[in-house]
Amino acid sequence: MSDPLSRLQLRHYRLIHAIAETGQLSLAADRLAISQPAASRMLGEVERDLHAEVFERHPKGMRPTPIGGVLARRAGALLSDLEVTALEVQAFRAGRSGTVRVGAVTGAAVGLVVPALRRLREDVSDADVHVQVGPSVQLMAALTEDKRDFVLCRVPPDADMREFDVLGRRAEETRLVVRAGHPLSAAGPLPYAAIAGFAWVVQARGTPLREAFQAALRDARVAQPSEVINTTSLLVTIACLHSTDAIAPVSREVAQVICGPAPDGLRTLPMATPVEMPPYHLIRRKDRQISPLAERLLGIIRQALT
Repeated sequence: MSDPLSRLQLRHYRLIHAIAETGQLSLAADRLAISQPAASRMLGEVERDLHAEVFERHPKGMRPTPIGGVLARRAGALLSDLEVTALEVQAFRAGRSGTVRVGAVTGAAVGLVVPALRRLREDVSDADVHVQVGPSVQLMAALTEDKRDFVLCRVPPDADMREFDVLGRRAEETRLVVRAGHPLSAAGPLPYAAIAGFAWVVQARGTPLREAFQAALRDARVAQPSEVINTTSLLVTIACLHSTDAIAPVSREVAQVICGPAPDGLRTLPMATPVEMPPYHLIRRKDRQISPLAERLLGIIRQALT
């Protein structure tokens, strides 16, 4: 950029744009809420710096010279960009745009995060949302490394919670899901002994869901399943259920999503004694600022928990 142009300030571009649009120095001054002599002095500064006339003076007004036309066009683009920037900043501050990064265990993602995002979208103009679904250990690691704004997960036994705020909790109910027409689907409330001998499609050993059902079987003195398909994929789970007589322990929220009214869909088994998993928590880092959009989503989820 040449030295003369580098001396032009935003007020100069505003004046050039206003004169080009109105064709009158007095009207441009009125638009900018300055006096006509002040506008005349400002235009003189521009023309002195550029060593060229920016506007031709005529009895009926002013029109841009060739160099003035270039400046007027670029001034219009600059002011338009500034207006868009101001609107974007305003939307960001109001939590109507920006980035939010949330992590959740599967049940919380389905039961809390998705409904909260639906509410958030009612007046959000430009949101970049990242949702990580996974086990609690991974989610807490992501939060610790500042890769997530907040998470919905269980607290790992070795977690140092002094650097986190726990903002709410929810106990997670479970369901057993099978295909329509499963040998047990027409039965009444079932004891755990009724599901012995069937294959399971379930998360890996050590996960809260699997641990809760294994404990329930032990308490009922029922043998653990001998055939187990270990997977964290909901699509794999659904495919296995449709094609076999396997049983899938899932959270209540997941069961509500995958069990539909279709005749050939999936069904939940009525169990005489429901199984509850340990509660998950809404957790964020202490003294860590997150975007206004993330704060809004956090508030919606926190309200749902209470």
